[in-house]
Amino acid sequence: MISTPLSATTSTPSTNFYVPGARDLLPLDVAQKRWVEKGIQDVFHRWGYQRIITSTLERLDTLIAGGAVDRETVIQIPSAEGGTLGLRPELTASIARAAVSRMGDLYPQRLYYNANVFRKADVEHHGRQQEFYQAGIELLGVGGILADVEAILLMMDCLKSLAVPNFQIILGEAGLSRALLAQFPIEFQTRIRHCWAHLDRVSLEQLALTPAQQELALSLIDLRGKPALVLAKLAQLDLDLASQATIAHLQTLVELLGNTAQNSLPLILDLSLIQTFDYYTGIVFEAVTITEDRAYILGKGGRYDQLLALYHPQGQNFPGIGFALNIEELQQVLQTNSAMPHIAPKSDWLVVAMAPEAIAAALACGQKLRSHPALVRVEMYLNDGTPAEIRQIAIDRGIANIAWISTDSERIENLT
Repeated sequence: MISTPLSATTSTPSTNFYVPGARDLLPLDVAQKRWVEKGIQDVFHRWGYQRIITSTLERLDTLIAGGAVDRETVIQIPSAEGGTLGLRPELTASIARAAVSRMGDLYPQRLYYNANVFRKADVEHHGRQQEFYQAGIELLGVGGILADVEAILLMMDCLKSLAVPNFQIILGEAGLSRALLAQFPIEFQTRIRHCWAHLDRVSLEQLALTPAQQELALSLIDLRGKPALVLAKLAQLDLDLASQATIAHLQTLVELLGNTAQNSLPLILDLSLIQTFDYYTGIVFEAVTITEDRAYILGKGGRYDQLLALYHPQGQNFPGIGFALNIEELQQVLQTNSAMPHIAPKSDWLVVAMAPEAIAAALACGQKLRSHPALVRVEMYLNDGTPAEIRQIAIDRGIANIAWISTDSERIENLT
């Protein structure tokens, strides 16, 4: 038999197995992620929401129906049956499809999810992260101010339960923002929207608008801040009856949120808040926090009252509102929270068979320890080693107890 040279078996493979934009979660990452997710899930349960799991793959037509999602952001996969599939870039479209096609017309439906989403990186950002984790809710089949209040209070409850520091809710109104943009010539609306969303006063001043139009455009940038001040500015604008009704809705919404939050509402009203997905028809909102080094967008949501009809077999429409929380951003913000795991979970026991004849007894000991009602992590020692070597391995791995099993006895050693 010809032996293989050592260098041939240990050389570094030339193939790069890493997928650009992908990320592996190691045990500590997983422990922190699950801790965040459980905190959010417990809040969802307390509010009466039930989990739904939809397919990771959707028909591309489902994802982009009604302009809900930009085709260019979807990672696409050819279908063996013809057509194109896509990895979901968000969950709302998938849940809307599942709800109206499979859950009947019994509303309201309170649904939540905890899942990964995928967004294609553009050419200029090759290697940028393409897989993300979200937890969120969809409140389907009910409109009105109480549903709006519930969605925002639920998001706040999630953040408070996790003890997220210094978070704020930024509230906008998609319909009102569109009505304000509609007052400008159509050829300027896209550029004004971009300047408004990015608070770009300089570029706005350079647009070839009339003096009156430019004054109005610049005033839009100031429609952000404390709700009372922004509402007062809106009241001074010459708006149609529909927009005035929307402002009254916002006024009532802010008052209800303030009363419920007992005057400690971390709310900013910002009409420049324009979400990425165009299916929003009413309020839109974001949760943000600023740390010493950067600002984090913790979650986004809004009202969509025209989306469900796109998936209903008879085209029947139902209103909806929802939000998604970004798990990775929350995980980063909560690194200073002592309640979150900062080491990977350690085993509680190491069971050691002192001789081959004791293996059956050691296996039985492990099973007995694992049968405890509370979670007990038990490892079997699988290699050869002296007691000193085994003890040091347990210490290095943070294992609290060793069960030394022989044919006729069992000795427990506590290492803490």
